[in-house]
Amino acid sequence: MGEQFKTDLHQLETFIRTLEGCVQELNEARTALSHVRADQIGTQRLDESCDVFQERWKYGAEQTKKMIDAVSEGVKTNKKAYQEVEDALDKAFKDIAKASTGRGNGGAG
Repeated sequence: MGEQFKTDLHQLETFIRTLEGCVQELNEARTALSHVRADQIGTQRLDESCDVFQERWKYGAEQTKKMIDAVSEGVKTNKKAYQEVEDALDKAFKDIAKASTGRGNGGAG
């Protein structure tokens, strides 16, 4: 069964960094766009459309950030749990190996 289910902790860490990078890039894009004012672009209709877009972009970026943060926290929690299981298994196997080596020496440990 262990062969069918594997967790790559390094890949989880990479995924977490990717998610955090997405949030940073969204914030940078929104910040860059926030410096462009609609009254600098052209016609009144275009200006109004740009203002509406800015508001929607800001709202959408904030909602996306919340979702990415939630996914990122979930992945971090899972990674931590997997790491704890892996560490516990590693310790258990070392303890078993140590105990079996001790018995092989006439019970002297």
